[in-house]
Amino acid sequence: MPHHPTRRTVLRALPAVCLPTLGLSSPDAQAQSLPLLQEDNPTARQLGYVADAQRVDRQRFAQYAPGQTCRNCELYGGEAADSQGGCQLFYGVEVKAAGWCSAWKPKAP
Repeated sequence: MPHHPTRRTVLRALPAVCLPTLGLSSPDAQAQSLPLLQEDNPTARQLGYVADAQRVDRQRFAQYAPGQTCRNCELYGGEAADSQGGCQLFYGVEVKAAGWCSAWKPKAP
């Protein structure tokens, strides 16, 4: 008599079967599908995000120093050569590597 798995057995095994397939697309393909953060986004405006750090409002953000960009920020998730990448502050969007916001924190050496 053949053994047929119960529904409970199948449901328990489902994550082991399905989860490995979630990472099949390359990280580059996943990253490219995210939209770019817009400067008029309410959170971006509150943090003073600009896509080009040369346009930082230095009156409002006196802590800004030339050379600070998303690329060299601890919160930036992109690679050094990327023109844009993820940020720990902004879920589901990417920021420009040349951008800046008031949460800038130097990347650990």
